[in-house]
Order: sequence, then C-alpha cells, then structure tokens
Amino acid sequence: MVDALLFEKGDDGVATITLNRPESLNAFHNGMLADWAAALVECQADDSIGAVIVTGAGRAFCAGGDINTLKPTGNNPSLSIGNYLRTYVHPVGRAVVALQKPYLCAVNGPATGAGMDMALMADIRWAARKARFAETYIKLGLVPGDGGAYLLPRIVGQSKALEMLWTGDFVDADEALALGIVSKVCDDETLVEEMHALAARLASGPRVGIRLIKQVMRQSQNTDLIGALDLVTGPMGVATATDDAAEAINAFLEKRAPKFTGQ
Repeated sequence: MVDALLFEKGDDGVATITLNRPESLNAFHNGMLADWAAALVECQADDSIGAVIVTGAGRAFCAGGDINTLKPTGNNPSLSIGNYLRTYVHPVGRAVVALQKPYLCAVNGPATGAGMDMALMADIRWAARKARFAETYIKLGLVPGDGGAYLLPRIVGQSKALEMLWTGDFVDADEALALGIVSKVCDDETLVEEMHALAARLASGPRVGIRLIKQVMRQSQNTDLIGALDLVTGPMGVATATDDAAEAINAFLEKRAPKFTGQ
C-alpha cells in the first residue's frame, strides 16, 4: 500500500511533507491526518530541522476531507462530527501552532475546503500558476471546520472572506496573489524547487532569531503598539546573547558573510 503521506528530512535542514493521495486530489483521511500531525510534532522536536515544507502529489494540493469520512455515525450526528474534527482534523492545526520553525506551503494545485484552510495555516504560501483556491464548505451545506473562518478574514478582510465562504467560488493564483492568500506565484514546474530554496535559506540562517521573530509577530497581533514594544524586549535580549548574533557582528566587522550555526 502506498503511504498517504510522505515525510522526508533533507541534509540541508529542510523537512518536506507531501500529501500523497493524488488519485483523490489528496483528500485527507484519518491516517493521513494522524501522520501529518505526527510529522509536525517530530519537526518541532528535531533540532536538525530548520524549516518545513508541505505540498501535494499530483495535480492538486488538497481537496479537503475525504467525503466518506464525513458521514455521521451513531445516534448523534452532531456529536459524531464534532468528535471527528477534534480527534482527527484539529490536531494538525494544533501542531502547526506549536511549530516554532518556518512552515511553508507550496500550493501545487487546487486547494479546496479544509485543504484551503490547511494551506492558510502556513507562515508563507507560494502557488503554482495552476493553483486555485475555494472555501467549498457551503456547497455541502457546511461551515468551515478547520480554521477558515478565523484565518481567511485575517488575510483578505471580512467582506472578501464572507464572499468566498458564502459562495464557495474559486479564485485563481493571480487573484490569490492580489488578495494576499499567497505571496508569490511560480511556474508549475519550478514551484517546489523555488520554495525549497527559500526553506534551505531559512534553515541555514540564525534559527533562534527566526523562531523569535515568528513568536513575537504572533503575540503582537493580540496587543497594541505599546504592548508590542514591551513584548519584544525579552526576545531581543535572548537573540542578542546567541552565538549567531555574535557571529553576525564579527562577520560585519570583518566584511565577510556570516556562518550561522543555529545557536
């Protein structure tokens, strides 16, 4: 049996998670979700990994949940679906939140429903020209169950988010770029290669500083400017004390490129 999810660690500090059900447009089932969450947990724990990429095999990124897994079971369908989300789907989102390292999404094709939500969780999203995005829950009479109602309005604004959530209409890669859903559109053939180059660059950078930037930015979203200024004083002290910060200063004074160690 072919693995529904591929997880590879490169010598350059980049880990790659590939959704691998191309015959089903990478729609996820329980096993794939469990492996996805476990891979993210492992990435967080493994000091050799400095950045993580998620992408899809074949012509799609992810079509969301396999419809067969959404059929209610037991005498209480509402409870059944709620337990399914908490037990299988949401652990991926929780693992993303716990991941302190760069998490990059190479959207190689259509990302729909929960598949789009999973893409929105990434720190940076790049798209292939053939990629398309749609919040298709409404076409099944459903509500976004994987963070779409939280993530999408923070990216595109409430009005556009409601338009997408209420209609389920697709936006292509160029419109996704204009809306801020992705920050770069690449040729289909070079997307993963270009994203891997970015991931390798981040993995070879000052890892403590990169982690702290992610932490400070996230926490700053929930405060005002004064709070954000107060918040950054602690992380700045930590970053200043690292070997990488000392190396960066020495490299500047010696007019050479720094050699970061991740310390």
